[in-house]
Formats: sequence, structure tokens, C-alpha cells
Amino acid sequence: MTARRSWPPPIFFTPIVDDPYDFGRIAATNALSDIYAMGGTPIMALALVGMPIAQLPPEVIGRVLEGGGAVCREAGIPIAGGHSIDVLEPIYGLVGLGLVHPQRVRRNSDAQAGDVLVLGKPLGVGILSAALKKGILDGAGYADMVRYTTQLNRVGIALGALEGVHAMTDVTGFGLAGHLLEVCRGSGLSAWVELDRVPLIEAAVRFASEGVVTGASARNWAAYGAHVAWPDGAPEWRRHLVTDPQTSGGLLVSCSPDALAQVLATFHQNGFAAAASIGAMQSTAPGQGSQVVFH
Repeated sequence: MTARRSWPPPIFFTPIVDDPYDFGRIAATNALSDIYAMGGTPIMALALVGMPIAQLPPEVIGRVLEGGGAVCREAGIPIAGGHSIDVLEPIYGLVGLGLVHPQRVRRNSDAQAGDVLVLGKPLGVGILSAALKKGILDGAGYADMVRYTTQLNRVGIALGALEGVHAMTDVTGFGLAGHLLEVCRGSGLSAWVELDRVPLIEAAVRFASEGVVTGASARNWAAYGAHVAWPDGAPEWRRHLVTDPQTSGGLLVSCSPDALAQVLATFHQNGFAAAASIGAMQSTAPGQGSQVVFH
């Protein structure tokens, strides 16, 4: 049985979800992730709301705001204000403010050669969203999509306090390959990733292998594929997963090998059961720019 939308088209929120409350939760979780990805602790948020008030009833708009508020309460912060406007398409997000000790700031440009890479959430929420839009996502798949996109990355606070963690980022619109390439370029390094070790959402694997993918994954590949080494014979569906845009995706951590066990334990103890070591950072060959190499 496919999931059903509880509010009418043609108004769509991104990512596509059945419930405006879920949309508010996802948007807020995604916004706060940027703070957690630097090892910071959020302290407050401002809401940015643009809604087509002639098309959406006030109760639907209210549910969006309630969803965002619920996530902020979970994060332990207030929504201290914001701005709203009447627009043609719905927009909702947060400006998140946070604090972090200067010595614990974790950037995406401080990875070191020899570091191990750890990914906190499985890939594939973009593909699940595409399947829902096509009307072929079942209830279990929809539940997975909402569960992963509303899971706060606040484990980043604990990870940022670990001495062996050198760099962090969150995997969002550019997909795993794109955000890892940003880490490589910022750090002046390259990376290798073992495809079989990358955690994936089971339903997303099935859809990707059947050709249900996002248009954004192809645009991502067109933008940076020249700097990604892809193994001969690797299935196309895997490439769509590592370029799949993630809404509120997992943290990507670059840490020393000695810190790997502690990083994985921290993820697992905080509810990120799928977190896994997926590869490593390495020096870039002379005369060659930064690249991501998949094996």
C-alpha cells in the first residue's frame, strides 16, 4: 500500500511528505544540523516562513510551524522570533545560532592524511522521496524517510569534543560524493571509499536498482563527476546513491585511526545504529588535484 498525502496538490513541500507537521520537523532538523556539524550546541533559532495563504488553509500552515517547534523543543532551544511573508510556493526554515569552544570547532577543511572516514546515517532519503512522489513508496519506506530526516545530529556535540576528530560536515544536497569532495579540496587531500561499506537504506537500494532516482543526482554527477574516480563495472544504482541529495543527512567525520572505535561508539550510543567506517583520507598525488576514489 502506498503512502497517501493528507493535504491536496498542487502544493508540494520539499522533501515530499504526507504531513505538513512532518515537513516542519524535517526542515528544522536540517537547519540545526549545520551547528552540530561544527561541534556546536544550538542556543536559539529564528523562523523564516513564506506561505501561499490563498492556497493553504491556516491550520496547515500552523502544523508546519508546530513541527518545527517540536524539533526545537527536542533540541532544547526556543524559537525567538523570525519573519513571515505571503509567497507563491511554501518556504519554511530556521536560522540557527549556536555556541562552541574555539578549540572544538570542527570544520570540513581540517582532515588529515591517514584519517578514517565515518558516515553517521545511511544514504537514500532523496530516492525515497522520489518514490513517494511517484506513488510507489509503501508505509515502511515512508516511515524510514521521516525517521532519518527528523533524527537530530546532536551527536556532533560529543564528537566535536573528541581530540581525534579532525573534520566534520553533514551530507546534504550534494550527496556523499560531493560533500566528501568538499572535505578533500578544503584539506588539500584526496579520499578513497569502499562502496560495500557505505550504509544504505534498504528500500532506497531497491528503488535505485529499478531506476527510481532523483534528477538532482544526475545534476550532482555532472557538476563534480570529473573529480570522482568510479570503478569499472560498479552498478549505476550505486552511483545514484552516493550522489543522492540528502535532506537532513548524516554527519561525515574524519578522525584519526586511534579515535575510530570511540567515534563509532559515540554514534551508536546516541542512536545512530547504521554509522560505519567507509574509507580514509590520503595525500594527493603530485600534479593531481583532490579527488574521491570509490572502490
